[in-house]
Amino acid sequence: MITVELDKDYIEQEFKAELKKRLDELESQKVFWDIKELSEKTSMSISHLKSHLIYEPGFPRYKVGKKQVFPVKETQEYLLKWVKENG
Repeated sequence: MITVELDKDYIEQEFKAELKKRLDELESQKVFWDIKELSEKTSMSISHLKSHLIYEPGFPRYKVGKKQVFPVKETQEYLLKWVKENG
C-alpha cells in the first residue's frame, strides 16, 4: 500500500506566494492610477501627495474630465527618482 502525506503548511505557503505573484502581474497591467490608488501605492496620504508631489513640474498626470489620472510606469519612475533625490 502507498501512503502519501502532504505538508499543508508548505502547500499554503506556495499557494500564497503564487497568488501574490499573479496579483502583482495583474496590477502591473494597469495603465493609470487614480489619486486613491496612488495614495495606496505610495503609503502617502492624498493631502501629502497634493501638497508635495502631484503639482510639482514634471510629475506625470493627466486630467480626464474632472478626474486626474497618473500613468503607472511614468509615475513609478518619477517616484523612484524623487525618493532618491529627497530621501
